[in-house]
Amino acid sequence: MTIGSALNNALSGLNAASRGVELVSSNVANASTPSYGRRELSLTSRTLGTAGAGVQVAGVTRVVDQALLTDRRIANAAAGSTGVAAKFHAALEGALGTPDSQGALSQLVDAFDASLLQAASMPNSDARLASVLNQAQRITQQFHSVSNLIQATRTGAEQAIAHQVGQLNDALDRVATMNRQIRSETAAGHDASALMDQRQQLIDQISDVVPILEISRDHNQVALFTTGGAMLQDGQTARFGFTPVSLVTADMTLASGALSGLTLNGRDIATDGGARLIAGGTLAAQFELRDGLAPTAQAQLDGLARDLIERFADPSVDPTLAPGDPGLFTDAGVAVDPTLEAGLAGRIAVHGAVVPEFGGALWRLRDGIGATVPGPVGNAAILNAMETALGAPRAAVSGGLSNSAIGFGAQTADLLSRVGTNRQNAEGAASYAAARSDTLQTLMLEKGVDTDQEMQKMLILEQAYGANAKVLQTLGGLLDQLLQI
Repeated sequence: MTIGSALNNALSGLNAASRGVELVSSNVANASTPSYGRRELSLTSRTLGTAGAGVQVAGVTRVVDQALLTDRRIANAAAGSTGVAAKFHAALEGALGTPDSQGALSQLVDAFDASLLQAASMPNSDARLASVLNQAQRITQQFHSVSNLIQATRTGAEQAIAHQVGQLNDALDRVATMNRQIRSETAAGHDASALMDQRQQLIDQISDVVPILEISRDHNQVALFTTGGAMLQDGQTARFGFTPVSLVTADMTLASGALSGLTLNGRDIATDGGARLIAGGTLAAQFELRDGLAPTAQAQLDGLARDLIERFADPSVDPTLAPGDPGLFTDAGVAVDPTLEAGLAGRIAVHGAVVPEFGGALWRLRDGIGATVPGPVGNAAILNAMETALGAPRAAVSGGLSNSAIGFGAQTADLLSRVGTNRQNAEGAASYAAARSDTLQTLMLEKGVDTDQEMQKMLILEQAYGANAKVLQTLGGLLDQLLQI
């Protein structure tokens, strides 16, 4: 071996060691950086002809467990999806109230029943008649409050869908741009790991909205598909479409055309059912909230409101009513039209004939909604009949409520029980999904940068650097001796 070749060998060793130290320092510095892929130096021996010529850096390998990364992305999407449902069910239960909470709908119904009994025991008391009116109005206000919450939730879901669709399209465009940049850097022989980290972070953001599968292509390119099989990025970039509305009301549905569905490259795609191409992420969850969970809750609430209205619209309860007239409770002042039931809970109101502020009179609670003049002040027949009607066995005819013949209080309790059960189930699913996501994230961190291992590498590189430096020092001494000859 000549002095020249020995010098080249030592210099290549110093270069490889210094490059290795650079990667170790980068790994340690980014040990907790999201989406950072650990770097490893690829080395190979260098030859000139048949003779060894030191070592050369073959490249930098970015180490990521792709299978674990895919599982973690799907788990994160599931955690976001189940969290949307759990949040809605908790808010709905909070608005309706649990049986033991102050101001719960079931408590208001009980208070209304008690006020009817008290008024019937002293029908000449304006104070007790006023209490009946007050309790009836509190019930209608509770219906309005819950209905407003449901529709506000649907409007919020509409806005979230629009935001996420825009976010998706923007992120997919950026992934396509980064694919081109990485291809260019790779072709030029440069290390594109930093760009690949940024691309992984973008894909992580996409996967929260729509669960995806990442497939490697040549030259460090990636293709993206939803877990349902839709192509998002593979040479070409997919485009999602959605047309939002500013306000969602109870009568607006996807089926009626009042609300927009989702398109992919201009074609409609299903947003419900088991065959959804976007199932599993927050985008599908927002569609389910807007078109499934919230409308179901509204229908149940409307069915309960209709049951209450119809209990008091029977002429056998109030003989002053003509067939088809509304009773104590109305649909915004008129009788219920079964074909226009959507949103009834937001319109239910106490009949204006008994509300002094609207020109009505309290005595009509005692003498009948249709009475034109006050009757005997001691007549409690209608008050007793209303109290009986409130608790009379009756099957609800809409809303998917219990079809058993039960009183209104029992029907209300049954609805609250369903809402509570739904909340518990949703929170259980969300808790499981969150735990799975956290576990997989922990595994990702464990397979990421191990600082102890990196420090061991640093010691080895330090020794290699020192050894190559010693060779250079020795060669320098030999050259000095040659020059002195």
